[in-house]
Amino acid sequence: MSQELDVIIIGGGQAGLSVAYFLRRAKLNYLILDDRKEAGGAWQRTWDSLRIFSPSQFSSLSGWLMPPGPDEYPTKDYLLDYIRKYEERYKFPIQRETKVKKVTKQGELFKLTTNQGVFYSRCLVSATGTAQNPSIPHYEGHANFKGKQVHSVDYVNPKDLESKKVLVIGGGNSGAQILAEVSKVAETKWITLDEPNFLPEEIDGRYLFNAATEKYLSGNTATKKTKASLSDIVQVATVKEGLQRGIYTSYRPFDSFYEDGIIWPDGSKEEFDAVIWCTGFKPDLDHLEGLGLIQNGKIRTKHTRSIEEPGLWLVGYANWTGYASATLYGVGKTAKQTATEISEYIKELMDQ
Repeated sequence: MSQELDVIIIGGGQAGLSVAYFLRRAKLNYLILDDRKEAGGAWQRTWDSLRIFSPSQFSSLSGWLMPPGPDEYPTKDYLLDYIRKYEERYKFPIQRETKVKKVTKQGELFKLTTNQGVFYSRCLVSATGTAQNPSIPHYEGHANFKGKQVHSVDYVNPKDLESKKVLVIGGGNSGAQILAEVSKVAETKWITLDEPNFLPEEIDGRYLFNAATEKYLSGNTATKKTKASLSDIVQVATVKEGLQRGIYTSYRPFDSFYEDGIIWPDGSKEEFDAVIWCTGFKPDLDHLEGLGLIQNGKIRTKHTRSIEEPGLWLVGYANWTGYASATLYGVGKTAKQTATEISEYIKELMDQ
């Protein structure tokens, strides 16, 4: 059955919910289409022992602070429970298990073809994030490696890695946390592009989210300013413990794979049983291919609004849609501006 709305939000994760929160005040007819069975968006596909790298009050969505929990840094389960309660608190209109396959324009309306029928809207917010589009860098011989390979999005726990030799690739927070866990049961080696930067204990996500891109931060006792970014590693409990064990020796990238492992730049070979790719993600925009706006994996925007298609907004895809907009705490500012622009746009349409 076709439905026509003022606004459709594609994606029920943190970005979609943040936009919905601010749209509540606009009294518009809107709907969130989410392809998952339960609340939580991409956080459902994270590893069991994940820790958010900011305290609860700095890991909150707009309008309702995450209640303090038993741990300084929230666990995956605690976060998922908070998101579920957030949805219930504000009674967002969400249609679950609805996968948007294709978006096109039909006159002035967006036409969304889904597994649950066709929907139409005057405005469209794409908030699908990146978790469904994991990025794995190209290495020669990659397909020839016979060992186990898994991207961080599909990593759950180290149970099947016990007593094996594991290569962890990627130097961000996910790489550091997963390495800390896997190194307890397996022999590990860590590959990073550059020497990883561990933030001082007193600096975590709460400071990073409030920093402008070029802002310099100083710790509580530091006298020298420290440049920090969201790619730096926060010392959550697992990382602190890993530092104490001395597991974070990193190596620069190797040249290629062979059947049993990797080949280093000097030609020497090293065997591995498994590889965990902690190499990030790319924007999940396949559903927007039909609009003809994607260039080099992105859509040109001014803030979150498409430049070529004025009725389209993209929220939560990283810095090109707003500084720290791919984070729980950082997406609120861009979501608020997005909702304001949508309200103004709908008003203009109605006044025509």
